Amino acid sequence: MTVFKTDPAYEVKYVPGFLDEDLRASIKQAVTAIPRDKLEFHELEKFGRLVVHDWPPFTALQSEITGMVSELAGEPLEPCYNFLSLYARRGVCETHLDTPSAKWTFDICIDQSEPWPISFTSIIDWPETGEALVDQWQAVKEGRSGHAIRAMALEAGDALLFSGASQWHWREPIAPAKGRTFCDLLFFHYIPAGTSELVQPRNWARLFDVPELAAIKGIELAV
Repeated sequence: MTVFKTDPAYEVKYVPGFLDEDLRASIKQAVTAIPRDKLEFHELEKFGRLVVHDWPPFTALQSEITGMVSELAGEPLEPCYNFLSLYARRGVCETHLDTPSAKWTFDICIDQSEPWPISFTSIIDWPETGEALVDQWQAVKEGRSGHAIRAMALEAGDALLFSGASQWHWREPIAPAKGRTFCDLLFFHYIPAGTSELVQPRNWARLFDVPELAAIKGIELAV
C-alpha cells in the first residue's frame, strides 16, 4: 500500500488562474444546468453543502488535465472520482484525512462570496492504529501536533493540488458575506496510475489471496 503514501517533501502546489474566463463561465453554466434531483443533500447538515458526483462535463475536464496534474504530483496518475461542492452559509470542513482513493485532490474554486482559506499539515506518516489516528487528529485540532501548517485562500479560477490521504486538512466555518454566503468548488481526485483495483477494499481478498478479508463488514462497498 506504500504506493498510496506521499513523499514527505511534497508541498501543496498552487495554480493561480487555472480557469480562464471562458472556461470558468462554461463551468458556471454547467453548474446552473444541473437538475435539482441530481443534487445530493446528505452532507448539508455536517458540511453545509450540496454535492454532485461525477457530473459528465466535470469528468471530461478531469480526464483532460490528468497529464498536467501528474506533473504537479510528480508521478503518473489516473482519475478516480470527482464532485462538485456547493457550500452555503453553514459551510465548514472539519479536520480530516481522505482515503487512498483521494490520494491527490485538485481543488478548483469556481466562484465564492469571499476567499475561504483551507489549511493543511505537512505530509504525515500514516497512523497504524485507530487509537493513533484519533490521537493525531486531536493533536492537530488542538494545535500541538508539531506538523507544519499552511493556510491558503483561492481566488475564483484558482486551483491547488494537495495529498489528502497524507495531509490533515480543514476549513474553519465560512465567514458571513454582505450578500449571499457561498463557495463553489470542484474536487478532482486522482490515484497513482494502475491502482484502480488496489484502491478498492472489495478487491483485497482476491489481490492479496486472503479470503478472510471478504468477511470484513462493509469491505464490499466501493470507495
